[in-house]
Amino acid sequence: MATEIITKEDLNEFRERLLSDIKSLLAGNPVQENTRWLKSYPVKNMLRISPGTLQNLRVNGTISYTKIGGILYYKYDDIQRLLDGNRIKK
Repeated sequence: MATEIITKEDLNEFRERLLSDIKSLLAGNPVQENTRWLKSYPVKNMLRISPGTLQNLRVNGTISYTKIGGILYYKYDDIQRLLDGNRIKK
């Protein structure tokens, strides 16, 4: 099992986003999630796939990503579009 290290910056970003979301909800405004970026671990959990499968999705161009200093980031909206585009309608 891979271990993900949470940095102080990650916690601070989470705190700021959480406070902003709570303030928006209290003010009656919908929460905006369109600029959210995810690391590999949450994406694997969200899609319920293995690291190898995630790599295959990157290699074949199914999923776009951004690499900064060895860390891969995935746009939340792209993941959501991938899920919606593969929805099976019965």
